[in-house]
Amino acid sequence: MDRTVKEIEQAVTKLNKEQLAEFRAWYEKFDSDAWDRQIEEDVAAGKLDALAEAAIADHKAGRTKKL
Repeated sequence: MDRTVKEIEQAVTKLNKEQLAEFRAWYEKFDSDAWDRQIEEDVAAGKLDALAEAAIADHKAGRTKKL
């Protein structure tokens, strides 16, 4: 695995300006999609329920501010 990461790092350093911009755009979407999937999995597994309940309780108790 580490060897592959090093190879990717080396390949990225060889990209020209336009290729680097294209890679950045691709990676931003890739990373964002991975984050979205993780959040969806956490929600489905109930991992965020306690946080949501605490936030709702704080709001009902008047401990929140309007943004």
